[in-house]
Amino acid sequence: MDLVPDDLDHAALERRAEAFGFHVPMPDGHEEELIERLQRRDEAAFNELVRLYQERVFRLVLRMLGDRSEAEDVAQEVFITVFKSIEGFRGDSKLSTWLYRVATNHCKNRIKYLDRRARGKKKELDEIAEHGAVESASMSSSAQVARPDQQAEANQIEMIVREAIMELDEDQRVLVIMRDVENMSYEEIQQETGLPEGTVKSRLHRARLALAKAVQRATGERRSSTPAVTASSSGKK
Repeated sequence: MDLVPDDLDHAALERRAEAFGFHVPMPDGHEEELIERLQRRDEAAFNELVRLYQERVFRLVLRMLGDRSEAEDVAQEVFITVFKSIEGFRGDSKLSTWLYRVATNHCKNRIKYLDRRARGKKKELDEIAEHGAVESASMSSSAQVARPDQQAEANQIEMIVREAIMELDEDQRVLVIMRDVENMSYEEIQQETGLPEGTVKSRLHRARLALAKAVQRATGERRSSTPAVTASSSGKK
């Protein structure tokens, strides 16, 4: 199974990794030597790899996932995957680019997993609501606890937004997460991406428009597939 299926060519990946600040400057020949040592399972080489890239990997996965706890887990998984599969690295790209692809692939897989888990939680809440268990269990504290339909709706919207973010182009996705998830200032985004402020704002504007359209489309599709509540069932006309 390909660890990092992607239709981008090596040059495009190199540019994206470079734009993200993923490359680590090395003396001539050092990267080749490091790869060779890694493939020999040299423990010191693996320690060096972690030291060089752990901050970059964590920063990338945090921006893609928007959750520090999840990012910590995924960052560890990335290095475990690299340790297990470095022998298959053919050197078609820089080591940092390959590591970048492994990290982004892990993030995509984790987002899919979180989406499935959110759908599972929604199903459980729906079943509880159907049997009236939440209302009877909450008693007088019901005003302080979200109703099952409200919680399920919130979970669904969260899932839709997460999926919509993943549909964005990578450049747009990174900007949305940096600005709207991590609440980074435009100055900080400029420093991280190397883009002028005007470019950041214009790309972010387009990204937000694309995100809003994707969310509206997904929400509309979800509503059209859900049986509507009739006037007779709600007691209203």
